[in-house]
This record gives sequence, structure tokens and C-alpha cells, in this order.
Amino acid sequence: MGLFGGNNKPKPAQATGHGHVIVVGNEKGGSGKSTTAMHVAIGLMHLGHSVATIDLDSRQGTLTRYIGNRQKYIQAAKKEIQTTDHYRVEPTADGQSPDIGKEKLRLLLEGAMINHDAIVVDAPGSDNQISRLAHSYADTLITPINDSLVDFDVLAHVDGNKMEILAPSHYAEMVWEQKKTKAEREQGSVDWMVMRNRISSLDTHNAREVNRLLTELAKRIGFRVVPGLGERVIFRELFLVGLTILDLQDAGGARALSPSHHAAREEVMTVVNAIGVPAKLPNRTNRG
Repeated sequence: MGLFGGNNKPKPAQATGHGHVIVVGNEKGGSGKSTTAMHVAIGLMHLGHSVATIDLDSRQGTLTRYIGNRQKYIQAAKKEIQTTDHYRVEPTADGQSPDIGKEKLRLLLEGAMINHDAIVVDAPGSDNQISRLAHSYADTLITPINDSLVDFDVLAHVDGNKMEILAPSHYAEMVWEQKKTKAEREQGSVDWMVMRNRISSLDTHNAREVNRLLTELAKRIGFRVVPGLGERVIFRELFLVGLTILDLQDAGGARALSPSHHAAREEVMTVVNAIGVPAKLPNRTNRG
């Protein structure tokens, strides 16, 4: 069956007997990949899971910087704030075979799957063998896209006159190939979640078209559409101190959170809960 076979319905995440691998992937920059990866990782920790994070974006290293800022904050503030076991995959040196980098990632992933409940991988914003391998290990793939027709192009190409889907994008084709690789290697499946970030509160023609096209494409290539993170200044500010919206009560003590903060926390936990990994502890983000 081809990519547009029509009957490839998305499947809920299933227990695999090892740590649940969550890959956050999108080959377009500025979609909020690292913010999503960090908040998903900390959200899972708030549910009682041990979590490893892996940064594959050797050029930008945004998730690595985020974790580094977090470690500095914990040391300076002397607060009991959880953090992940973090790893960064360095680029293959000039002259080395790409297979060396792939083998390093394979060993890292398989080791983390044994020792952690969940592994959150921040994939690079470009297509390479390391990114493809990571996608083939995903139990859940999260693709954040901004709510625009420009960002929809990462999933499929659209006829601008007729506003009809013409063909899957290069990235969608790659995901399809890695789904097949995972099925052949371990008889596993990938639950693909497309996450709509920065949705405008205004009912615009653009938003309606994106929603219509996503709904149509989801049925054709098998992904779930989930609401994502709003356009909030707080997400950018928290990066500088390495915190997430879920940490603010632990970091700020009794300081009351604003309605906007509560709304942002709900957005994050909606994504975390959509992954379907059962909680080990009560949801701490629901405290008053």
C-alpha cells in the first residue's frame, strides 16, 4: 500500500515492554520542537516516569542548552526540581562513516529504553541518516507545526488555486519509510501525532483551510491531530532559566499562577496525556 493508500488508520500507543520512545520531528525550523520536547519530558516526569532526553540537532543544540540552563538554575536556586538524564549525539567527524554515528545512536537508544520509562528525542531540522534511524525507533512521533499553510507544506504539497492536496512531502514520505522499517525490525507501529502550535484565537480563513487540509490528510496517511502550545511569551522566557511551565509552583513556592499560566499548563498536559503513557503518580500539575 502506498503512502496515500487511504486505510492507514492511526493506532493508539501500545505497551512495548521497554521505555516508550517519543521522537519530536519536523524538517522545518521554528515549529517549537525543542520547547515541545522539553515540556513533554518534564510532563512525563511529573507523572512519575524516569525520562532520558536525547538531542540529535548537533548544529543548533537547543534542547541541550535548555537542559544546561536548567542544571544551572537548580544549582543556583538550590531547589528540588527534577531534570532528565540528558545526552547529545555529536556529528560524525570528517572522514568517518555515517554508520558510526548510527551505531552510537542505536546503542544509546537501546540502553535508554532499558533504563528509563520514556525517552524523548529532539530530531534535527534536516533529513539525514541519524534522523531517519531515530524516527524508526519512535513509539510516538510528535510533529509540531505552526498553524499556517506555509508550515502545512512540511506534510504535503497543496495546489494554491484549488486548495487541494497534490502529494505528500519529502518528510511525510520519510516517516512512511521509517514506519515500515520499524514494522519489519520489531513488528512495532508508530503513533504519529501532528500538533498544531500557535493557533490563533481568531477564526480566520487560513485557520479554517489548515484545519480542513489536516483533517483530510490525517485520514489519508494516518496521523492524529492534537492541539498544541499557544503563542505565549512565557515559553520563551522560561528557556533562559531552563524551566517549563510545569515547574513554576516548585520554583516559585506559594506564588499564585496567573490564568494564562494555568492555561499553558493545560496545553502541555493535553499533549502529554495524548501520548498515552499511563501515569505512575497523580498529575502534579493539577495542584491548586
